Amino acid sequence: MAVTSQMVPLGTPAPDFALPDTGGVVVRRDDFAEAPALLVAFVCNHCPYVQHVEAAFGKLLTEYPALAVVGVCTNDAEAYPDDAPERLAAQADRAGWTFPYLVDASQQVGRAYQAACTPDFFLYGADRTLVYRGAFDGSTPGNGKPVTGAALRAAIELALAGEAVPEPHQPSMGCSIKWRD
Repeated sequence: MAVTSQMVPLGTPAPDFALPDTGGVVVRRDDFAEAPALLVAFVCNHCPYVQHVEAAFGKLLTEYPALAVVGVCTNDAEAYPDDAPERLAAQADRAGWTFPYLVDASQQVGRAYQAACTPDFFLYGADRTLVYRGAFDGSTPGNGKPVTGAALRAAIELALAGEAVPEPHQPSMGCSIKWRD
């Protein structure tokens, strides 16, 4: 079922995290303390909304080497085996993702960030307060709009320049996070 992001208030601090990547190496939020901005993307392997943008997302990020990025899969991998770590690693290879792809098996990080869907993008400035949350662009599977990454690109450029990202932000739309009961 398609849902939209919760539009967490701008200025909200980035919750802490310490999660294993798909190879088991623990990655922490503070590992990126020196980066001018941090993008936390809630993504997964099985969602057609993520699959729709994954290659363009990987390509867009190559343009911003100073930007710290992590992908987080919060989905219940027992109920959705396509979102198990080995399948996530294959997705990262397929999509050209070079950022750490983290596994949130406890789902605590997804809840702390108030992630609602995949993809769900949270961009934090140098002070690690939220400057953008929302869509990659206006394209969704089947709506005929080109995948450009325009909304996220504009936000990244402003964040890297230390500037505010003006509202309104278009909510992200995608598959609901697959929470355990």
